[in-house]
Amino acid sequence: MTLPLFPLNTVLFPGCLLDLQIFEARYLDMIGRCMKQGEGFGVVCILEGDQVGKAPAGIAEFGCEALIRDFVQQDNGLLGIRVEGVRRFRVEQTDVLRDQLMVGEVQWLVDQADSPLGEQDDDLLALLVALGEHPMVEALDMPREVDGRQSLANQLAYLLPFMEEDKIDLLAIDSPVQRLEAIQTLLERIQGELFA
Repeated sequence: MTLPLFPLNTVLFPGCLLDLQIFEARYLDMIGRCMKQGEGFGVVCILEGDQVGKAPAGIAEFGCEALIRDFVQQDNGLLGIRVEGVRRFRVEQTDVLRDQLMVGEVQWLVDQADSPLGEQDDDLLALLVALGEHPMVEALDMPREVDGRQSLANQLAYLLPFMEEDKIDLLAIDSPVQRLEAIQTLLERIQGELFA
């Protein structure tokens, strides 16, 4: 499957929301096509290079399909869009088109079966609720309803201030239980660094 790619300095997860300002011609064209066809585009994290200008030198191997949920012409004349992460994918190969838009051959990743939340998830659920009180998170209408470990893991991985490389590793995990365990390990590492 060929998917237009939008390299950003962020990692998007399924079920999570992201606000973008679009000003480059290649992305305005891409957004226009996506909206007409009701299709999504791929958000991939930049590993090296810049977000603006030429296609970045290096992007992450894993990304998330984004569907446009809302758009608004902003006061500064730029197009503002709100997208929702939908499906995870692995980038098999990339190509840069004449207008400098990057496209990728992607393989969709299959999530393992979700499982209901249990008592062992209470601390992480409380952490997600606390994150939701941050003004930037609140502005995104996040966190969203948590109906199982999958959405808990995705929202925490997206909202917590982990390094991009760690977020990419989390995005690559197929099992929601293993993703939550990896998040717990990262949180313990951060706590260890804070109190070292």
